[in-house]
Amino acid sequence: MATNYAKYAQLIKHSSNYAQRMKRLSNRIFGEVAIPTNPKSMKVVKMFSAKPLHTNEEIIHYYPRHVETHALVLRLREYGLFRDEHQDFKEEMKRLRELRGKVKVWRRYADKEKTD
Repeated sequence: MATNYAKYAQLIKHSSNYAQRMKRLSNRIFGEVAIPTNPKSMKVVKMFSAKPLHTNEEIIHYYPRHVETHALVLRLREYGLFRDEHQDFKEEMKRLRELRGKVKVWRRYADKEKTD
């Protein structure tokens, strides 16, 4: 059997039509470039042979932990150590609506049936 593999290896090195086709086939099987191309076209080959982005740790953990950061900011705001102007504005608008008597009363569907 070893002689058959050696024979195929020797055939691939030759420049016959069969050897070229076998070389292209083996390149396709093993994920290499089937037909030699210029360096500009190799850019696409490199992109597809690169590690997928969803397995890259640098990209997966790029963004900070938003949930924990938000909880921390809320706690710091309660203690008076952080100023959230947007939240202050929303609370002030809600307070002013209450003073004008414009508070929305939310009733559940079951509550509406009882009053009807």
